[in-house]
Amino acid sequence: MTTTTDASVHPHHRHGWWWKTLLAGAVLWAVTVVVTVLTLNTNLVPTIILLGSFLVPFTVVLFVIERVTGTVSTMQLVTAFFVGGVLGVLGASLLEADLRQDAFVYVVVGFVEELVKGVLLLVVGWRVRPKTARQGALLGATIGAGFAAFESAGYAFNAAITQRGIDLVSLLQTEVVRAVLSPVGHVLWTAILGAVLFGAARGGERLRWSWSIPVAYVGVALLHGLWDSNGTLSTVLAFVLTGTPLSAAGTGAVPPTLAGIATTLYVVGLLVVTLIGVAVLVWLLVSHRHRDRALLERAQAERAQAAVGGPSWWAVAGPVEQRDWEATPRRDDR
Repeated sequence: MTTTTDASVHPHHRHGWWWKTLLAGAVLWAVTVVVTVLTLNTNLVPTIILLGSFLVPFTVVLFVIERVTGTVSTMQLVTAFFVGGVLGVLGASLLEADLRQDAFVYVVVGFVEELVKGVLLLVVGWRVRPKTARQGALLGATIGAGFAAFESAGYAFNAAITQRGIDLVSLLQTEVVRAVLSPVGHVLWTAILGAVLFGAARGGERLRWSWSIPVAYVGVALLHGLWDSNGTLSTVLAFVLTGTPLSAAGTGAVPPTLAGIATTLYVVGLLVVTLIGVAVLVWLLVSHRHRDRALLERAQAERAQAAVGGPSWWAVAGPVEQRDWEATPRRDDR
């Protein structure tokens, strides 16, 4: 058993850098936009894309840095963000290249992208200790944030480039929408998967198999697919609720009379999917915290009994996950 000491654990302190960075970055982004409009300098467009696409996801990383414990260092988290993000979008792009554009394409995309992020989570978190649901959720959020950042940069670039030149309004709209939604998109889905994956290890050094892992993968993939297909579903539902025949959209555009209803249904759909995801993540973290607490109390009771009546099986050996979990200093104890 490898004992983790205070000297080997990277110090993490809460200084509120995440919200300070968010505010400062938002100001810089706004200033860049204003200067670009006033000077018509297209050289500033890449700066707008990078600031707008990476600001919120990187803020998530800073949030994680201030809360993660154990053997995870700041450099590991930053590496997971950038390397995981690049490899994630590359892997997803290769796997999605030949997908058929049918009614189930969004569901397939959800399964593909969550599989790629799940594999990256396994690679990045292989040596992380302790492996708890909270650690897994934080690490998963980091990888999801990296994926979201690079994906948003691609969407922003595509929105900016048109046949008429650079469409700055479309670029800004895309960045704002994706920045607002990024914490409850890729970040949330991978955090759920990480919580289940690491939670199955019960604080030990090694990952363990559990049927909850494939169940969680299928669940987050379906939530991902439902999130992506929400625009199409809300439009179809608007036609159904108003009794408007689908032939009214023969040109491929939503009739103006249905645009407001479709938009409302779209927002409601995103809120519903988000609430489901947040509720699942909170439930996972709370249930695993209670289980870890019960495991710790059991260990203490066994050791107290061993001190009075002689050594017990727990005092002599004890589960690996419990011994490692207790050997790893918590940030609050430092």
